[in-house]
Amino acid sequence: MPPTSIPVPSLRRLPSYLRRLHIAVEQGVAYVSSRQLGAAAGVPAAQVRKDLTWVDQEGRPGRGYEARALAAQLELTLGLREQKRAVLVGAGNLGSALAAYPGFGPCGLRIVALFDKDPAVVGKRVAGFVVQPVDSLARVAAEHQVDMGIITVPAEAAQSVAEAMVAAGIGVIWNYAPTTLRLDAGIYVQNQDLAAELALLSYQIVRRRGE
Repeated sequence: MPPTSIPVPSLRRLPSYLRRLHIAVEQGVAYVSSRQLGAAAGVPAAQVRKDLTWVDQEGRPGRGYEARALAAQLELTLGLREQKRAVLVGAGNLGSALAAYPGFGPCGLRIVALFDKDPAVVGKRVAGFVVQPVDSLARVAAEHQVDMGIITVPAEAAQSVAEAMVAAGIGVIWNYAPTTLRLDAGIYVQNQDLAAELALLSYQIVRRRGE
């Protein structure tokens, strides 16, 4: 079943289940219960069973889910075994950190190029990449058959970068800029608003101080 047919809340929980299953496999544990999977995602066992109706695996009464088989099915459902190529625009601190992040590899994601518009940055080596000018984006995207664009530029530059990615044939965008992108409905945008997440954490800190 294609991942696009899975409801987003369920889809967001599947990686948590997968991490718990990987731990079980590493420890030599054959079966994992829906309760254990639920604990990993912070949901009840009933929700786990409902989420897993979207994948082609069933648990065994009294034993749970076969860890290795379910992990393999989740990897297939999430597309983690397929190789995916991305470009990243914005070679500042955040972009450099993401370009060097080793956790993308196990998910099948490989960043193939890093871009920036600052002439002082273009040509420099950052996180193992020679930073290229943004006007090379379309050529590189075509050469590498890029699947995804990652945006780590200031908010005021994000829209034009996103439009350049779309013009280059990129249909999936991971946006770290604190702004809403205005793109065609056929473009999938995942916003990663670090400022909003920090605001939530700040609220929790202040609330706890007042207790």
